[in-house]
Amino acid sequence: MVDITSLHNAMDMPVTGIAIDYPSGHVVEPHSHPRSQLLYAIQGVLVVETQVGRWVTPPSRGVWLQAGTQHSLRMRGAAQVRSLFINPDAIPGLPTSDCVIAISPLLRELILAATQLADHYSSDSRDARLVRLLLDELCTLPVLPLHLPWPDDKRIAHVCRTLSDQPAVNLSANEWARQLAMSPKTFHRRFLLSTGVTFGRWRQQARLLYSLECLAQGESVLGVALQHGYSSQSAFAAAFKRQFGVPPSAFYRATEPDLSSQQETSEAPNTEA
Repeated sequence: MVDITSLHNAMDMPVTGIAIDYPSGHVVEPHSHPRSQLLYAIQGVLVVETQVGRWVTPPSRGVWLQAGTQHSLRMRGAAQVRSLFINPDAIPGLPTSDCVIAISPLLRELILAATQLADHYSSDSRDARLVRLLLDELCTLPVLPLHLPWPDDKRIAHVCRTLSDQPAVNLSANEWARQLAMSPKTFHRRFLLSTGVTFGRWRQQARLLYSLECLAQGESVLGVALQHGYSSQSAFAAAFKRQFGVPPSAFYRATEPDLSSQQETSEAPNTEA
């Protein structure tokens, strides 16, 4: 079993890592770590939730969490998760907020190698040079729009929770405003203030991010489109391509990595990652 405590006790090392495989549907309850963390699933979709939002990450994407961020994990599909724990001051230029980043082929291989490092390594060793290259690569990768901000307003949160649980609900902003006994203008203002995005943008982002989870489990594009409130497969495909750059039918073919070089992993699905 992976010993998370021993990894955190090696905090004099700038980077330590673990590899854990989880079954589909597995949930890791809210927890936090004293160091920044990079979570990356080489297979499956990893859903990361914090108090301020949700990140949905298919293969070739990773979630960066600041030190101390409380988070929970949920697996859609069998997930092979690789986690790095990184000292926030290890190198200038590391992400300064929780976010999703692209995982380049080079960074993927460096992550796999880093999960095999000893708890301690000398500063002039091959392991240390590998870590320096990994940190350099982390500083160059773009932040991606795979984040769904969660409102701090309880009444707006009710709307967001309903849309999360029932993405096909098509109530307009005016209809939601009437339900909450607000004017449409007040509803739009409070929604923007509490989430940072407009109602229409939030709903579209929620639908598209949740659709990634369903596509990862092999559901048909048409079924996912109708399930997430789109009138047709073509309307869904157009919105999906605008957001992610490829049509939904090609998304996992474009992002699924070659697992032929997969390294030996730990079997500890109840371990907090």
